[in-house]
Amino acid sequence: MDFVDSGLYRDITAHAYDTPAWVRHTAEIGTEAGLLVFVALFAACWWRARHADTRAFAIAALAPLATAVAYVCSEVLKSVVTEERPCRAVTGAAPSLADCPPHGDWSFPSNHATIAGASALALVLVRRLLMWLTAPLALLMAYSRVFVGVHYPHDVAAGLLLGAACAFVVVRLATRPAVRLAEAMRTSSVSPARWFTGPGPETAARAVPPYATHRRP
Repeated sequence: MDFVDSGLYRDITAHAYDTPAWVRHTAEIGTEAGLLVFVALFAACWWRARHADTRAFAIAALAPLATAVAYVCSEVLKSVVTEERPCRAVTGAAPSLADCPPHGDWSFPSNHATIAGASALALVLVRRLLMWLTAPLALLMAYSRVFVGVHYPHDVAAGLLLGAACAFVVVRLATRPAVRLAEAMRTSSVSPARWFTGPGPETAARAVPPYATHRRP
């Protein structure tokens, strides 16, 4: 099947061979490195949220879960669509920089782009300022999958949209029960549960010195 963006795929993969060697090598490892960056951001946001209010902690804890749900959705969709990889299906294209996945490892949608889209949006829901980091990173990760020749442009575009949509829905639906669970864990007698959720923000009573409650004579 010749998709409408096969020509764009040919142009991008041909351009890849005109780039310096270091760019090609960076693109080959860039997607996996980007996933590690997202994992680090998840961990940092969770650690920071341990000292935030319960709702903020719940959303931070839901972010990686929402990304995992998005990945599962992309895998289900792959098994339904069964689109062949462009590195085998597109005639006249430059050889892919990355090894072409085996037959049965379908192309639509891109798992990496789905994870990137879900991670980017989930982290923005935790902290809006992260948008300036996560959005460009997700776009670069998605583009790199076409650049190295293992996905069509529509694969990565669909992956980004699917991931973002799944993350938004999961966080939206699960925040309220996650808040209740986090509240229970913060008051639990089980030490690991209290450590995982953190102490939360300091109360006003703790912040105000005892003598501040006394009136001056």
